[in-house]
Amino acid sequence: MPITIPQKTALVTGSSRGLGRGIALKLAEAGVKKIAVNYKENDAAAQETARLLKERGAESLLLKADVGNMDQIKAMFAKIKQAWGSLDIYVSNARATLATGFYAGPMDVSLEQWQATYDSQVKEFLVATREAVAMMGKNGRIISITYTTKGSWQPWIAMGSAKAAKDAVARYFAVALAPKGITVNIISPGACDDSVLSGLPPDVFKMIKDWHESGWTPMRRLGTPADVGNGVVLLCSETANFITGQTLFLDGGAQTMTPVFPLPVLGIK
Repeated sequence: MPITIPQKTALVTGSSRGLGRGIALKLAEAGVKKIAVNYKENDAAAQETARLLKERGAESLLLKADVGNMDQIKAMFAKIKQAWGSLDIYVSNARATLATGFYAGPMDVSLEQWQATYDSQVKEFLVATREAVAMMGKNGRIISITYTTKGSWQPWIAMGSAKAAKDAVARYFAVALAPKGITVNIISPGACDDSVLSGLPPDVFKMIKDWHESGWTPMRRLGTPADVGNGVVLLCSETANFITGQTLFLDGGAQTMTPVFPLPVLGIK
């Protein structure tokens, strides 16, 4: 049976396109009737998300705001309170754009780029979660979309370390909010199509895609926005009431792989 979730209102940051849009659409398909679409600059993409949500029976509220700006975050939640009065689901998905220059190695990333990345992840999650909780009742859901790495993806140092810090903050909130009946969980997607990877040079993206299809991801494909959206729906379901402070690796099995041996040695053809 398809999962139907009881919550009626949701906010998904960075949901005008990519993973965020996939999450918003899946929430609508699962029964969420009011979904706030946060975006930074692409009006046309946000309006397209609103159109797709309407097709799925959900009302949308378009909120143009930079999640790296704390005043704009607070104003965004104030608009939700004014429009709906409450919030049931908060999905923290937005990140700094590649244009901020965060995609740089340990010896090259500037302190300004580093700070902008942390503001859009760690500081955002702290401030936004507090704002969301003020409007939530029992069975509220807070989900952090992260992507931490072990250090080998050198230009990801700012975002990777910020995501790791965001993971830690989410676990602290999971403990603090459990008595209120609010769950806080983390979804860590693997390599996904229509994501930050899509902004890399085409030949680089193709190398990534080919690598995963060759067997590095056991499911032999990249993830999709719909896959991530399905994970969010799962954690928002009533059957997930006792799941909190956990990380769901939504990566087609990539976390099970070891880089020690080449695929043929692992017995993968």
